[in-house]
Amino acid sequence: MSTKKRTLRIAINGFGRIGRHACKVALEKRGIDVVAINDLTDTNTLAHLFKYDTAYPTYTKKVSHDVKHLIIGNKKIIALSERDPSMLPWKKLKIDIVIEATGIFRDREKASLHLKAGAKKVIISAPSKGDDIAGFVRGVNCNTYAGED
Repeated sequence: MSTKKRTLRIAINGFGRIGRHACKVALEKRGIDVVAINDLTDTNTLAHLFKYDTAYPTYTKKVSHDVKHLIIGNKKIIALSERDPSMLPWKKLKIDIVIEATGIFRDREKASLHLKAGAKKVIISAPSKGDDIAGFVRGVNCNTYAGED
């Protein structure tokens, strides 16, 4: 019997400083596949900012792009540019988790637009709005997360 874990397919909504850093961390983790990035910025600028983020050292792997992709090393990541999260192709792309890093979709109603689009779960990178969304901080209470909402 195989105990191999399934690879998590993730998407990142918002490719500012937090989204870029989340992408860098995810690309280094086994069992995580960064499938798509949604940001209103063109891929040329996204590639440049990913490579030369002023808050972090220059990224050492090759970073390039085409019109529809950000290419990091040998990994081709779909680049989307959609304002409305409910219109994103998360179901078609079989996205397990969306990292919501825009700072905009921070309450249950707005973050749920990713679920409506077909994602299974959403992680909000900024403090959430409302008492109905649990907050977890790595090293503080992350061990209390049991897979629920």
